[in-house]
Amino acid sequence: MADTNENKVVDGENKTPDENQTAPAVVEITDTGGEQPGQENAPEAPKVVDGGDIVVPSNIIDGLFEEKRAAAKEAEKIAAEIGKGENVPPEKKGRGGRPPKAEKTKQTEKTPKAPKEKKAASVGGGGVGGSSVQTPDNDKTPSVPAIPEAPKDATRPGKKETIVYIDHSELHPFKDHPFQVRNDNDMKSLVDSIKERGFDQAALVRPREEGGYELVAGHRRQQAAIMAGLKNLPCVVREMTDEQAILAMTESNFTYRSEILASERAQALKMQLDAIKRQGERFNGVAAGDVGKRSNEIIAEKNKMGAKTVQRYIALNNLTPDMMKLVDDKKVPFMVAFETSFIKPKLQDYIAMTVETQGSPPTHPQAQRMRELDSKGLLKTDTIDGIMFEEKKEVRQVIISSQELDKYFSAEKSPKEIKDTILKLLDEYKVKNPLEVDKPVKKKEQEK
Repeated sequence: MADTNENKVVDGENKTPDENQTAPAVVEITDTGGEQPGQENAPEAPKVVDGGDIVVPSNIIDGLFEEKRAAAKEAEKIAAEIGKGENVPPEKKGRGGRPPKAEKTKQTEKTPKAPKEKKAASVGGGGVGGSSVQTPDNDKTPSVPAIPEAPKDATRPGKKETIVYIDHSELHPFKDHPFQVRNDNDMKSLVDSIKERGFDQAALVRPREEGGYELVAGHRRQQAAIMAGLKNLPCVVREMTDEQAILAMTESNFTYRSEILASERAQALKMQLDAIKRQGERFNGVAAGDVGKRSNEIIAEKNKMGAKTVQRYIALNNLTPDMMKLVDDKKVPFMVAFETSFIKPKLQDYIAMTVETQGSPPTHPQAQRMRELDSKGLLKTDTIDGIMFEEKKEVRQVIISSQELDKYFSAEKSPKEIKDTILKLLDEYKVKNPLEVDKPVKKKEQEK
């Protein structure tokens, strides 16, 4: 023990005492019968004697360092295996080779989480430290796709619905039904189809307190059945409130009718609006996504229309029957009819008579002027004559509704793409059908 050159000092220097220096006290570590270095139980730490340096034999220090290096390598190996997604035995998932902590709450199988980081042992400062070993950023555990919900039962609550055949005498039209039943070409096609194949779709009815059933959807089918010589009509009987019946009736006709008059659409939209308002007051039957929206916004979304268009159609309900007939017959444009709907009824009838007499409607600017004068109490019959007999210099405008465009363009098409497509088709049409203004003037006409 006298040769201190064979010993290593913890402060990092090999010291050889000179003649004038007192040799540091040496503490010998003896075998106490416990575990040797490198095993689980390390020998008892040496103590400081008389305030001198702690001197430990080199073989013991080498053993401690070897143990720490082995633990660090083992931790790095485990971290690498975890980064590759390999299975690691639970007993090896400790911190740097040490026994693992108590098991935490298990993650659910549906949403496994990638390990954040593992602690690896390191040597420094005369003790065991902990350096973080992180998994690579690009090696992330893929998320498990969500399991789709099982299909829901389409059966309505309450009584099971079945198709029953009801005699025409037991069927009554819907109160204030806004849609006409016309014997046009579509009706003839429907009659022929019923004679050949029967009904593809049953009518929808609800019981009446007075007895019998009220037709909710299926007025044209009933008329076609009568014309086809059938005594009854296949129907689905359903209990519905007035509001539910109105919405079902209007939506069915908007969906299945190929042509709808302006008066029919105006009245149907007004009925829808009133029904939605009544539902909103009670918050009964209103879809969760519609709570908090304005009624006209809900109606616009249901019918794939703009909110302003809905308001304009509803305003047409203020037209007099004579003026409304001109609109249905397409003798008065939609926007002219909208402006006219704000004019007093007697003056509306006078405008309608003037249109029939002249054979042409007022322009949109003329209708706007008459509406403004009427709001100030200045519109008279002679004023109407003066405006109507003015030379009509209106810039031609063609208004195509979004519902009409939906027949030809998908919802993904932007307004610019739609416009470009229409202009391209018009250019192709012009090549095949030259306009009158493009035709050369004949010599005889020039001489005249």
